[in-house]
Amino acid sequence: MSKILILYYSSYGHIETMADAIAEGARSQGATVDIRRVPETVPDDIATAAHYKRDQAASVATIAELEHYDAIIVGTGTRFGRMSSQLAAFLDQGGGLWARGALNGKIGAAFVSTATQHGGQETTLFSIITNLLHFGMTIVGLPYSHQGQMSVDEIVGGAPYGATTITGTDSSRVPSAIDLAGARHQGELVARLANKVFG
Repeated sequence: MSKILILYYSSYGHIETMADAIAEGARSQGATVDIRRVPETVPDDIATAAHYKRDQAASVATIAELEHYDAIIVGTGTRFGRMSSQLAAFLDQGGGLWARGALNGKIGAAFVSTATQHGGQETTLFSIITNLLHFGMTIVGLPYSHQGQMSVDEIVGGAPYGATTITGTDSSRVPSAIDLAGARHQGELVARLANKVFG
């Protein structure tokens, strides 16, 4: 079966929770899944003062690890409609992988969070997807087979381009059942395709 990396950055734990749900979906399809986070670049005193979630279980990734996976699912909170600087700084180290074509033909996907419903979910997804396409990866989104993203009965995340959640401006909202279902479904879809291609 395929080997999948879920690579994320999470300041307050929302993306960490989504990463766990994606992993659950991918593992349900028989894939081997590792969850890693990118290094924090905010100084410790500032991160502590801002109440960042510091006790995340995932170990910190290195750029060299990426080529050892069949699929990479990348997540972050948004920063003004684009990926966080922490994730960007990590991916910017991938020039050697790009030059060698080390990720060509591998499966890629994206997931994000924003503070508000219209806080740049789709543009942030595309900022990740653009990076993955430059690495030569084949992209899996979140199609409308996850029908929860069409709900108008409650605030929901989700887009055809990837799983999403909404945190609230004070970060107090946690991923909803629908958001987590979307994340699990995206994990399933990535694993199914990776299993067919690499399994």
